[in-house]
Amino acid sequence: MALLDVNNLHVTLPTARGPAVALRGVSLSLDAGQTAGLIGESGCGKSLTALAILGLLPESAVVSGSIVFDGQELIGQSEPALCALRGSRIGMVFQEPMTALNPLHTIGAQVAEPLRLHRGLNRKAARAQALRLLDKVQLPQAAQRLDAYPHQLSGGQRQRVVIAMALACGPQLLLADEPTTALDVTLQRDVLKLITDLVADDGMALLLISHDLGVMADTVQRVMVMYAGLVIEQGPTASLFQRLAHPYTRGLFAARPQRGLARGTRLHTIEGRVPDITRMPAGCAFSPRCDRASTACVASLPLAVAVGEGHDTRCLHPHVPPAPAAHQRAIHVDA
Repeated sequence: MALLDVNNLHVTLPTARGPAVALRGVSLSLDAGQTAGLIGESGCGKSLTALAILGLLPESAVVSGSIVFDGQELIGQSEPALCALRGSRIGMVFQEPMTALNPLHTIGAQVAEPLRLHRGLNRKAARAQALRLLDKVQLPQAAQRLDAYPHQLSGGQRQRVVIAMALACGPQLLLADEPTTALDVTLQRDVLKLITDLVADDGMALLLISHDLGVMADTVQRVMVMYAGLVIEQGPTASLFQRLAHPYTRGLFAARPQRGLARGTRLHTIEGRVPDITRMPAGCAFSPRCDRASTACVASLPLAVAVGEGHDTRCLHPHVPPAPAAHQRAIHVDA
């Protein structure tokens, strides 16, 4: 049994222009100890998927489908039951640490809070464990930082504190939502390596959310590409980057910055716009931007088709090149 099994998840949000179908049947599965990534443009539903797993959607959201965590259905659970999971068995690293941290409380108090809430530690024991956690995430001068406030730390230091909070109770699943967005390139690599090392050491499952193809290629075992609230391609990382079966996945890959380009070289772009989620088309949402689209693509939503072992895509006209030779190395994606 998978640790996390999301099946046909739909989320509709009320807006001034009418109902917005933000997630349209998301399905994904994650085993204990497995690392997987959600990738796609801003607004495709990546962060909303993580919030749905945590039960942090707006009260006005209409949710259907299934989210099963460790054999327990989460949709329809009471708020106290979900609170018992958050920070205890499911940890979350948010993309902007300044909004994730409370500016009025010290670092030590915030890292200790989940230990007191979920593990019942007293103040002294929780503070001692908080120090051990800050050392574990390699926060410089951790003992001196315990009584510091978030604004007294750098961006990279604040992100390490957020990671320490997420890992405090030894969760089975870690959700990391763009955890390096606010950091420079050097710090990004350090923080990602820290996360993956800690996940591997503790045997956690990791769901990493990013828009960076290089991050996915270097970090996770499996990649899921999202577009307009739906997973349109998913598979083992090496297979997905070798095949790039969906035209949207190929467009993302072509648009990435590359080393060695001459100054002034224009990057490839995907023509057109992401569809309005209040007026989602009946067929493939990418069809207006796709040079392979046919009448059938516009008529109905394509079903997932296999293009490799454990690799499928929702496309009527996928790119399916020959499988790479066994001796070939996986394609390298520049960060």
